[in-house]
Amino acid sequence: MIPNVLSIAGSDPSGGAGIQADLKTFAAIGCYGMAVVTALTAQNTQGVAGVHVPPADFVALQIATIFDDINVAAIKIGLLPSAEIVEAVAKELARHKACPIVLDPVLAATSGDALSAGDVPSALVKYLFPLATLVTPNIAEGARLADCALPLNLAEVRLLAPSLLEKGARAVLLKGGHLEGESADDLLFDAAGETLFSAPRIATKNTHGTGCALSSAIAAYLAKGLDLIEAIKAAKVFLTAALKGADALSVGKGHGPLNHVYAGKD
Repeated sequence: MIPNVLSIAGSDPSGGAGIQADLKTFAAIGCYGMAVVTALTAQNTQGVAGVHVPPADFVALQIATIFDDINVAAIKIGLLPSAEIVEAVAKELARHKACPIVLDPVLAATSGDALSAGDVPSALVKYLFPLATLVTPNIAEGARLADCALPLNLAEVRLLAPSLLEKGARAVLLKGGHLEGESADDLLFDAAGETLFSAPRIATKNTHGTGCALSSAIAAYLAKGLDLIEAIKAAKVFLTAALKGADALSVGKGHGPLNHVYAGKD
């Protein structure tokens, strides 16, 4: 049977990130996608104009309603704009511990615009780190979650990781796409040690939603039965293909979206 994968994230009306990107990714990989909306954003490829936050209890109700009726094989969590919503999501998911959870701590858009309140990082650590199978911050998000200086190279990324594990994360994939170099290197840290995932860096300005695509692809591959290492490897291949095909799209004047459908056919 085709596995059902749930995205708990914000909406991006331009389609490049958030639940729209997650649903495209799930479909491209061969999963049935579902979405719980945690925020409505007004954004395009150039920036974020506004964020509308629904009541936390309604976010929780969306999750409860899904689980009351549907078997969920994996969960991807993206933008949680307030500490109240973080806590509500965690309390609801604590009732459903059977499936993998990939937590992508979205704190800002590709444009740099803030998407969450200042108390969200500590709430993520307190409430969702203990539930997550994998946490997938980029290096800026990882530094903010760990309250550390921003890493400038892989050696400094390696120094950042223990701080996140000490805060309760079972496994952390620190995404190094913002570092310089010919390759895009991500580092997984867990109880077994360190694993490096490397892919060629693709020259394109269409990078909006890369973190959403990677984390949702990992969740989809976990839902299909791959172990964590293999799911990350497959997700990196998917992301590289989506970036390669991105220049076939003409969406907006800023950082355009990935080509999720192209990646699914690659």
